[in-house]
Amino acid sequence: MSYRLHEITDLTIPALDMLCRMSETQLLRAEEPRPGYFIAESPRVMVRALRAGYEPVSLLAEKGLAESAAALAAKNEAQPGWEPDDSREEQLAYVLLSCPALPVYAAGIDVLNALTGFPLTLGALCAMRRRVLPSVEEICAGAGRIAVLESVVNPTNVGAIFRSAAALGMDAVLLTAACCDPLYRRAIRVSMGTVFQIPWTWIGRKQRDWDVTMLQRYGFRTAAMALDERAVCIDDPAVAGEERLAVILGTEGEGLERNTIENSDHLVRIPMGHGVDSLNVAAASAVAFWALRKK
Repeated sequence: MSYRLHEITDLTIPALDMLCRMSETQLLRAEEPRPGYFIAESPRVMVRALRAGYEPVSLLAEKGLAESAAALAAKNEAQPGWEPDDSREEQLAYVLLSCPALPVYAAGIDVLNALTGFPLTLGALCAMRRRVLPSVEEICAGAGRIAVLESVVNPTNVGAIFRSAAALGMDAVLLTAACCDPLYRRAIRVSMGTVFQIPWTWIGRKQRDWDVTMLQRYGFRTAAMALDERAVCIDDPAVAGEERLAVILGTEGEGLERNTIENSDHLVRIPMGHGVDSLNVAAASAVAFWALRKK
């Protein structure tokens, strides 16, 4: 098969709107009430999204990278089950092999940087279709450890928390309505694509839909990360020994809501030294997930 690349000569063509000119909110709401779209940056992230069942819509890549990937894809067509190495070229070739009808737009790096408005250091962008998310009940069924994010609004922190959750034993992530969308491009990039590897969903459409007691109704005991005098050390055996545990992390500035703190089964803290009172929520999540992972 010959993989056709569409070299960009007209930067105003509508086909590039989704890749370069639509905002995160416009992408999200493009097909309401159906799920919209998101942008995946880098071939590695695209591969992880593909393997998680997300559908690519169009791709924009640096011309040299696109040409190398197309040649590799053609070379490996006759090898069923071919797996790429970690190079950008082989990762992108895997995307092309998996989606031979995918429109691929290409241009020199200077043109792409001007078009996107930022240095395209990873060489490629892909618009992908969102999926219908599972329900909270589906997320909780069978899970032993879940992370709950309450009003975590910074996309860098959300992405880092997802990466820690995937690596350190969490089975799923739940987010309250005030959180940053995990499929915003910065969150995806910081997570290294792990947002596609761990199940997640929203807790309702409004922040008021969130109530810590709902987790208890699904069979979880709850551990709220809080700077509270009643909090026990993060490695307390009574907490880590819970059969099913939800670890709750709050917004970067104000922490958890008072109602969440008062109604949680456990309050936990990370011991600090040198007069430091707390860690950034992303760093705290890694410590908590490791300490409270299911043994």
